Amino acid sequence: MTEVIPALLVEDYNELKEQLSRIVNVASIVQIDVCDGKFVGTTTWPMRGSDPYVEAILDEREGLPYWNSLDFEFDLMIINAHEQFEFFVRLGAKRIVFHLEAETDQTKFTEFLEGIDMYTRENISIGVAINNTTSIDKLKPVISNVDFIQCMGIEHVGRQGEPFDDRVLEQIKSLRTEYPELIISVDGSVNEETAPLLVQAGANRLVVGSALLHSYDIRETMSNLENL
Repeated sequence: MTEVIPALLVEDYNELKEQLSRIVNVASIVQIDVCDGKFVGTTTWPMRGSDPYVEAILDEREGLPYWNSLDFEFDLMIINAHEQFEFFVRLGAKRIVFHLEAETDQTKFTEFLEGIDMYTRENISIGVAINNTTSIDKLKPVISNVDFIQCMGIEHVGRQGEPFDDRVLEQIKSLRTEYPELIISVDGSVNEETAPLLVQAGANRLVVGSALLHSYDIRETMSNLENL
């Protein structure tokens, strides 16, 4: 069965809570897209300035909405996101995705991954995302220190509803050939039309945004994608 992860791109805490309420009884994990307005053009929660809800979560006075029913994967479309790793750990991350192209010093990023302590490793999965124009050879310095790779199915990341870029299919096939046991996640323009192609290419996780949230029946769409 393919793992399907709903993806949320929200501006504030109230929008996050509202969208989570629609999937809390359908999914077990959700991806929250985090954009800083620098690596990508958009800026999303929690990068839009001071937020009392964020402060309450960091102070452990409350948790993320529906934290007792959902796990959270943060997709960090942020320049040098590894420098904010502890912030997202404290926010409640179960998985964290770094974008390789957003890391300005690859040596420092590799050293950061190598230095993550064993306790954190046991509790948080670490992924690295690459654009579909990036050679998979760029992953060699980090591949042994990550739990999964996320391929981008669109050219312009940080926005939902973008057209599918089929260059990702060859990228997935190359990764599957090079690393047969690798968990390969795909994010961007994943829907009931593109998902079979992605799974056939070798993907075993599908991150789905607008195709899921705008569907008539979220539960049915989830089930259809899971059982490809």
